[in-house]
Amino acid sequence: MKFKLHLLAWLGAASVLTGCSEKTSNENDALINGQEFSKHIAVLASDSLEGRKPFSAGEEKTINYLKTEFEKLGLQPGNGDSYFQKVPMVDIMSKPEGKLVFKGTGPAVELNYLDDFVAASRRVKEQVELENSEMIFVGYGIVAPEYGWNDYDGLDVKGKTVVVVVNDPGFWDPKLFKGKTMTYYGRWTYKFEEAARQGAAGVILIHDTKPASYGWAVVRSGWSKSKLYLQAEDDNMSRAAVEGWITMESAKKLFQLAGVSDTLLQAAGKKGFKPVPLKVKASISLKNAIKRSESNNVLAVLPGTTRKDEYIIYSGHWDHFGKGEPIDGDSIYNGAADNASGTAALLELAHAFTKLKTKPARSILFLAVTAEEQGLLGSDYYASHPVYPINKTVADINMDVLQPFGRMKDLILVGKGQSELDEYADEAAAKQGRVTRGEPDPSGGWYFRSDHFNFAKVGIPSMYIENGSVSVEHGEEWGEAQKKEYNDKRYHAPTDEYSADWDLSGIVEDMQILFNVGVKLSNESTFPGWKEGSEFKAIRDKSMGK
Repeated sequence: MKFKLHLLAWLGAASVLTGCSEKTSNENDALINGQEFSKHIAVLASDSLEGRKPFSAGEEKTINYLKTEFEKLGLQPGNGDSYFQKVPMVDIMSKPEGKLVFKGTGPAVELNYLDDFVAASRRVKEQVELENSEMIFVGYGIVAPEYGWNDYDGLDVKGKTVVVVVNDPGFWDPKLFKGKTMTYYGRWTYKFEEAARQGAAGVILIHDTKPASYGWAVVRSGWSKSKLYLQAEDDNMSRAAVEGWITMESAKKLFQLAGVSDTLLQAAGKKGFKPVPLKVKASISLKNAIKRSESNNVLAVLPGTTRKDEYIIYSGHWDHFGKGEPIDGDSIYNGAADNASGTAALLELAHAFTKLKTKPARSILFLAVTAEEQGLLGSDYYASHPVYPINKTVADINMDVLQPFGRMKDLILVGKGQSELDEYADEAAAKQGRVTRGEPDPSGGWYFRSDHFNFAKVGIPSMYIENGSVSVEHGEEWGEAQKKEYNDKRYHAPTDEYSADWDLSGIVEDMQILFNVGVKLSNESTFPGWKEGSEFKAIRDKSMGK
């Protein structure tokens, strides 16, 4: 309740500071009214598209629908003469052929799959293994020059297995990194990437519920299934052979075998921490079942008038889970909010841009990406195989899960404080008598969990919004209850369905904000940048020749 009172007071103060408590008129707003959105979401979330799973008949129907709609709007193919970008993937089901074994001077520690550990391999090989691999505890496994932090400084881990802590040191010490706001250095995906760059043969993350922001059951469930990865020329041989997690209880057994105290977990978060060789060796063998396949990103472009070689991207993922385990007799995972909503918004925004009286100076790329639900793979592929130069791409505006909860007083900018795009959103929101704020729990690393993140990784300033919580009509408690109901009962379930009764008023206002941000960007000559302290600033500066 304290948080709610504080937020409502802050919203009132923010309205005074902006000088905007009433919605002001904007001629472009009339171009966004929800008509295109409702027409398209009814199709995209229908049973006929079979849940829009990659590599299914549902994919073919979905991508051809998007292509046809882009053509109707007179948009040009976004990839040469094609509206499609092939995304080659490999599906790998890794199964341990026994236990994960730690050997030291005492009795060996043997861990059971799923209960004590999970492990997989990105290497496109039928058999991978660690055999008596030396283990080193490397703390957070972070190399972050801007924070004066290097857990691998002077360390050679080639052929060895590194043991790593989740999140970053700021979770426990507000003076380090960004405090409770997780940086990318805290994401488990980064830790695997960095260990591979360092030449490690194996990477083991120690699970801890609070800094991970989810329990072991989430890890267990996610890692018990096959995983889709992008195909790579080296068949991912540059990645560590084995990537995995162990429970906190298993970590304590490892430390006991190594003869070191588990206070190392706290010591890892102090400046000056030095890695600790554990004098323990790890062994595990994985058998991989491998399938190769291709999916598609769908892209269309509205050429600019005077700066047509500069691009603004609107992105949203078209995919969902297809058909799965029936719940109350329904086996089609329609994904209406997630993310037929973002894809329908992409089409409404495209329609609005074609109706502008003054055509944008810069080109607008409308990009519907595949396999977000499998690990942001479609956007990852585009970012690593860009059709248009990264240093000519002004920004990415991403749409993922637009909710029919009606008008809100606030708008959440996930990762607020990262880039100068915040100010563009602030200005557009103020014209609606609204205010923006960051996500309530930035320690969860939500900025790294949707497609915009892959554009951020290559330096493109990226914006991702989430529904506000303070309903104009019903207040904040009601707004929070709607989010909870969605997360508890409809998220990634067959019940995420579209209804003609949806209240689109809030979605329309959110789309208007995103549209007006893009219109402003499209007619400028400057490029928005990352703010000081952002982990993405250095890569952008380099790509822009700064």
